[in-house]
Amino acid sequence: MQPGDATVKRRPERNVLVARVHCARKELALTEDSYRDLLRRVTGKTSCSALDPAQLRAVLVEFERLGLKPRPRLSGKAHVRKIFALWAALKPHLENPSREALRAFVLRQTGVADPEWLSPAQANQVTEGLKAWQRRVEAPHAD
Repeated sequence: MQPGDATVKRRPERNVLVARVHCARKELALTEDSYRDLLRRVTGKTSCSALDPAQLRAVLVEFERLGLKPRPRLSGKAHVRKIFALWAALKPHLENPSREALRAFVLRQTGVADPEWLSPAQANQVTEGLKAWQRRVEAPHAD
């Protein structure tokens, strides 16, 4: 790994955070002046482009304090959304229904650490595993 590689890997996260800040600003209907004042108050800077990921997250926390309702982030990939839907259906039967538990399941099934990174074929493997799990927990118990 080269010295600059860590910055390159963080850039997509930063871009997502910047987009979320801009969407939140629109949703809260902040004027340009109000937005710049908020940035200055929270980070000491007046431009989103000058903020690092930690500062962007602090701005998002402030937006939530001001009344922004966080929306669940949905994947752009249908096969990943299907995994989340199956996991949600299983939640009442799970000891640990957290996102981390889903990641651990995906990792055991495929060797991939996050559902978002799955290929369609890998996602199918996870989907079939979740369906089988669902059949087991929802099957009538024979006494």
